Amino acid sequence: MELTNIENMNIKPLLLVEQVSRILRDAILNGNLKGGDQLVEIELQKYFGISRTPLREAFRELEKAGFVEIIPRKGTFVRRLTLKDIDDTFPILANLEGLAARFALKRISKEELEALEKALEGMTRAAEEDDEKAYLEPHVRFHEIYIRASGNDLLLDVLSRLKTRIVWHRFYYRYHKGKFSEYLSVHRRIIDLFRNPLTSEDTIEKAVKDSILSAYSWVRRHLPEQDETGAGGEGAETGDLHPRNG
Repeated sequence: MELTNIENMNIKPLLLVEQVSRILRDAILNGNLKGGDQLVEIELQKYFGISRTPLREAFRELEKAGFVEIIPRKGTFVRRLTLKDIDDTFPILANLEGLAARFALKRISKEELEALEKALEGMTRAAEEDDEKAYLEPHVRFHEIYIRASGNDLLLDVLSRLKTRIVWHRFYYRYHKGKFSEYLSVHRRIIDLFRNPLTSEDTIEKAVKDSILSAYSWVRRHLPEQDETGAGGEGAETGDLHPRNG
C-alpha cells in the first residue's frame, strides 16, 4: 500500500470520520488503492495522525458503501469487483437515469442546457488532452444536471447513492479513455434531444439508457479476472503493507 499516493490534509476533529472516509474513498476511486489492497490500521493512524477509533469508524462507513470488506482476524481490504457487482449496478443505473431524463425533458431550463454545454466543453478539452481525471469531473456534472432537472427528489437521492458505488467510477476512467470520440458524440446527441421541442419522452429516455448500457457492455467485456474468494484471499495477512493487488 503506497501511502504517498493518498491525499493528506489537515483533519478537523468534528469531521474526522467523514474526512478520512472521503480521502480513502477517493484513493479507491482514482485507483491509488486497488482491489485487494489492505488498509493497514497502524500505518494509516500514523499517516493521518489520528487514533484507532475514528479510523475504524471510517472503515465501517466505507464497508456500508461497498468500498471495503472488513474480515475478522485479517483486516480491512479494498473490495475486489466481480461480474455480480457489474450486473447489479449498471442495468439499474441505466433505467433510473433514463427515467430522470424522461422527467427532465419538459422541465429543463435554458440555464441548465447551457450548463450541459459547458460540461461537454470540459469533457472535450480533457479528451483532446487524453486526461482521464480531468474528463471525469465534467462528465459527472453533465449527468447530475439533467438528473436534478427531473425535479424528483427521491430519484435524485437514489441515483446519488448508487453513483458513489465503486463499480461506476473505477471503470469509467478506462471506458471513456478508449471511447472518447464516440462517447462525446453520445453526449452531444443528448443535449440536442433536450433542445429539440419535438423530442418525445420515450426518445430521450432511450438515448440515455442506451448510452449507459453501452458502457455496461464494454465494462463487462473488459472486467479483469477477480478473486471470488474475497477481498483478502490467501496470503493477505494483517500488517502486510503489500498484499496482492486486484
